[in-house]
Amino acid sequence: MSKENDEPVRKTYCLPVGPQHPMYVEAENLAVTLDGETITKVDVNIGYMHRGIEELMQKRNYIQAIYLAERICGICSSVHSTTYCQAVENLLDLDIPERAKLIRMVMLELERIHSHFLFLGLVGYQIGLDTVFMYSWRDREHVMDALELLSGNRVNYAMSTIGGVRRDIPGGKLGEVLKRLNLLEKSVDYHERLFRNDRSIRARTMGLGKLQKGYSLDYSIIGPVARGSGIRTDIRADVPYLLYDDMDWRVIVKDGGDTHARVMVKILEIRQSIKIIRSCLSRLARLQDRALTVRAPTIIAPTEAIAVSEAPRGELIYYARSNGTDMPERLRIRTPSFMNLLYCLPPMLEGEQLADLPVIVSSADPCFSCCDRVTLIDEKSGSARRVDEAWLKKHGEGRAGR
Repeated sequence: MSKENDEPVRKTYCLPVGPQHPMYVEAENLAVTLDGETITKVDVNIGYMHRGIEELMQKRNYIQAIYLAERICGICSSVHSTTYCQAVENLLDLDIPERAKLIRMVMLELERIHSHFLFLGLVGYQIGLDTVFMYSWRDREHVMDALELLSGNRVNYAMSTIGGVRRDIPGGKLGEVLKRLNLLEKSVDYHERLFRNDRSIRARTMGLGKLQKGYSLDYSIIGPVARGSGIRTDIRADVPYLLYDDMDWRVIVKDGGDTHARVMVKILEIRQSIKIIRSCLSRLARLQDRALTVRAPTIIAPTEAIAVSEAPRGELIYYARSNGTDMPERLRIRTPSFMNLLYCLPPMLEGEQLADLPVIVSSADPCFSCCDRVTLIDEKSGSARRVDEAWLKKHGEGRAGR
């Protein structure tokens, strides 16, 4: 007891959440400082899932590296391989056939729907509503069936290659995909009504995990997390690639900045993806040109290029540098989870209750294995270190990615 006012002295303590925890599929650690049940500070510690993907890709030729890019993330297999192929095509200044662009877009948007339904299920599970989890993953099976119908695979689709795509979508399969899209559209209506109106879901998501728009802009938060904080950013619209600028769709933005806003952004984005896929399938049915690839050389003269795309979680960047051989000299990948996990979890969690931590973390849709390919070096000491908010304020944000 304090001698002055006889009030108990409050003590904080640090609770390690992970690297092994029921909330995680992957191994990462949150060092959560608590005052009672209130979270006062969060330190995000990554590195448990490091696999050396970039180094492995630099030791293989350009074709072999596609298969590694596909395996960076099981949920985002297609967007990684497609963005990697676009980076190499930019090295070659190569334009792929229209049919290949449309097929890539179909795969990318199906993958986005697949990722968003998986996300909805996990959010429902963390809230404690197993029925939401089962319904979301039931609907996700329709997407997985469509992906298998088109590619032969349910996870790593192996569709994109340098210069185009490996397989066509025959006319007979277009109708099967459209049937599944009709089923998914009805499912989206159900999930939207559920997350808008269910009192349990609203109580566990509305007003929790607030992320202010100003903070999101200062720290370059991206993807659905940023759009849930009122920031209109989407690479498909801001820096159009493939044929996204020819499609009729819109960027979904919510101003709430809380867990509920982030969930609603993803639900409404599923509708936009369905709209894009229908447009692509319609154009494929009318397109007479059957070319799927253009010839690409195996040796690339010394140059450098980047490719940017909108993954289900946000902006994905591939940097490639060639040296006149059949192997890349340097490949650098920045995934959306790296920005969103490292910089948005602390402000989202601080001031909230420990019991709400799983739901709030799930609303950021983190992919930990996507993060663990980056080592930040302190140029003065030469030692590896984790960059935190204090370091950024002292040294400037522009140096964080070095």
